[in-house]
Amino acid sequence: MRPRVVIAGLGPAGADLLTAGTRAAIEAISVQFLRTRRHPAAAGMPRATDFDGHYERAASFEEVYATMVEAVVAAATEHGEVLYAVPGSPVVAERAVELLLADERVAVEVLPALSFLDLAWARLRVDPVAMGVRLVDGRRFAVETAGAAGPLLVGQCDQRHVLSDIKLAVEDGPAVVVLQRLGLADELVRTVAWDDLDREVDPDHLTSLWIPTFGNPVAGEVERFHELVRRLRTECPWDAEQTHASLTRHLLEETYEVLEAIDGVDGATGAGFDALEEELGDLLFQVVFHSVLAAEEGQFGLADVARGIHDKLVARHPHVFDPDGGRPDVAELAMDWERRKVLEKGRTSVMDGIPAALPALAYALKVQKKAAAQGVAWTDLPGGDPASLGGRLLALVDEARARGLDPENELRGAALRLRDAYRDREASGPL
Repeated sequence: MRPRVVIAGLGPAGADLLTAGTRAAIEAISVQFLRTRRHPAAAGMPRATDFDGHYERAASFEEVYATMVEAVVAAATEHGEVLYAVPGSPVVAERAVELLLADERVAVEVLPALSFLDLAWARLRVDPVAMGVRLVDGRRFAVETAGAAGPLLVGQCDQRHVLSDIKLAVEDGPAVVVLQRLGLADELVRTVAWDDLDREVDPDHLTSLWIPTFGNPVAGEVERFHELVRRLRTECPWDAEQTHASLTRHLLEETYEVLEAIDGVDGATGAGFDALEEELGDLLFQVVFHSVLAAEEGQFGLADVARGIHDKLVARHPHVFDPDGGRPDVAELAMDWERRKVLEKGRTSVMDGIPAALPALAYALKVQKKAAAQGVAWTDLPGGDPASLGGRLLALVDEARARGLDPENELRGAALRLRDAYRDREASGPL
């Protein structure tokens, strides 16, 4: 017989909303745990051990949940049976409950309970099934609402910075209904303008948001553009006859036009950003076009491209996404980045994968950077006469790299200035 964990919900408010099953479990089971005492009904479990202190000490929520599970499982193993109580319903937004249900070391029984959702629907007077409401975690609002439409109920809005992140995720969002402390004497239900969300609302652990109309502009605009490219493939003769190979020239041209637009950007005055926005759009068209072609061939689509680069960047940034990833400096990051690329792609050298078609200065810079990232100076390697023209050019590339400059951009900038100077001379009269 495996040790037994009984999971109970404390309901959305006071003890009057506890179920009979939860009351019976509280009375019958001597070893008790509370996810948090920050709940009106937690006062009915004075002998329970809570995990509030772990939220302050842990580096991430996932670490907190893992700690909870280990403590509960260890106690169940020692005592045979324990009670683990959580706010609201155990099956709504409770990560530790998910982990316990998947843990084969214990047998788990979940006691049903009222959720804050039940009170929310009653106060809002809506049928969530008929309206197709989505429940969203406020701490992951931008990610979970990508592509979402229609009404949303947003939970976990317990910090002002969470409200700020929600507000910044959407430009010109709709008015929001703020739901706080439902079922308690100081219950509050009021409407707040989107821009005032993090200014007028004093959030607590019993705060949620009702967004009756919603459309994420980022996801919506990308999908609208994706649909346009697919339509062009079927209705425009030029687009219909394009292939991956025929588009390579356009992809290269658009890339260089983006580089030219970047050269024209002035952060101090704001000049050049309109041109950069336009050129980035032209480059995005190429990315989406190739994705549409690949989807037609049954290979991959735009969502696969986005998912692939997302997962690759997460894997290459353990210092950001892994609590145990450490905090390396920039030099260590560069070395680790190159090693991860070698392992991911099954390469035998960090030099593999440098595009052979790169301009010579850009190619030389790539080679020097990859060597330097592994702690090897290019001057320590045989392969060229430092007195030759090629060797002197390599030295100039190395000088640019040491100064944090891109030799390709520096040479282009110098050539552009020379071109403009010639035009000025040309315009002033006979040469």
